Amino acid sequence: MHEAIRPGPENPPQAQDHIQETGSRSPELSVVVPTFNERDNVTVLYRRLEATLVGIAWEVVFVDDNSPDATWDVVRALARRDSRVRCIRRIGRRGLSGACIEGILASSAPYAAVIDADLQHDETQLPKMLSLLASGQAELVVGSRYIEGYKSEGFNKQRAGASALATEVAKQVLRVDIADPMSGFFMIRRDRFEQLAPKLSVHGFKILLDVVASAQGTLRAVEIPYTFGARQHGESKLDSMVALDFLGLVLAKLTNDAVSLRFLLFAMVGGIGLVVHLTTLFIALELFKAPFAEAQAAGALVAMTSNFILNNFLTYRDQRLKGFAVLRGLIAFYIVCSVGLFANVGVAFSVYDQEPIWWLAGMAGALMGVVWNYAMSGLFVWRKK
Repeated sequence: MHEAIRPGPENPPQAQDHIQETGSRSPELSVVVPTFNERDNVTVLYRRLEATLVGIAWEVVFVDDNSPDATWDVVRALARRDSRVRCIRRIGRRGLSGACIEGILASSAPYAAVIDADLQHDETQLPKMLSLLASGQAELVVGSRYIEGYKSEGFNKQRAGASALATEVAKQVLRVDIADPMSGFFMIRRDRFEQLAPKLSVHGFKILLDVVASAQGTLRAVEIPYTFGARQHGESKLDSMVALDFLGLVLAKLTNDAVSLRFLLFAMVGGIGLVVHLTTLFIALELFKAPFAEAQAAGALVAMTSNFILNNFLTYRDQRLKGFAVLRGLIAFYIVCSVGLFANVGVAFSVYDQEPIWWLAGMAGALMGVVWNYAMSGLFVWRKK
């Protein structure tokens, strides 16, 4: 259920019935801000929140992914001057969705907003969003780019086109019924978020889409237009990998979260590895006239190497290995995949003995190999520190 709320006298920008004086009491609103290399923006955003949320008991939780520019240090300096400012510095974890989840679950207010640190979202809409939640008109309020009244000062034609396409895919495939499920600007009742949190993926960028898809139509949602500003400092964190994150999230939701986004990416890389293996085998046999055993070994080695590189770049990019750790990880990956090959063959033979259908046995073996490699890679190759 959703509706679009537009500015007007019947919808004042701030409802007075829920506004109370700030002081020592608990906050009513927690503003969660995921950050990575945003040291030039966080102080400006803090001052804007301070000006906008006058009369509202609020806190801001900056969740920083160990930014190389030490964004977390700037936030801590703010926190020393204002107890309403909090900093969560994450080590060994990356990703906007995971940062938002940790920030909301660590908040202490009954309502939580998510807003980017790049100053492109319109923080002046926060009082109106809070009013809609506090009055019971909604459980989720979304700053929407696809309803009347939206304006953009930071228009990027390519990014807007990709977002519109992803939005349409999400709405058709996942049966999402809000106009802008890809928005990064929203506010939600924290108790409702906590109910959905166990179903959410910590990977990727589209936390709102995950929330709405996981709720399966049970969230009362309202959308409001806002003005999308131009980035003033820093660079956009969106890259070519976001499309794969989005695809993985859609597939995960289609499987009712039975399969994780990371596993889907790992399996996809495995599929690419199969193509690499067969291509290398063909080249070794046909062009270099190598014996089959040597050609097969070469194919396996090249495929494992390409799988490691792709997984390090894509599947485990939040735990990406660098420097000498790459060599250690590659050797560990070779060992894991070698054992996985024995598991693959063993399961395939077992199934074939029971039911002599070659493709069924092959699929069972391959699935066992993927599950083994995924589980062991997480333990021994890309283990969290």
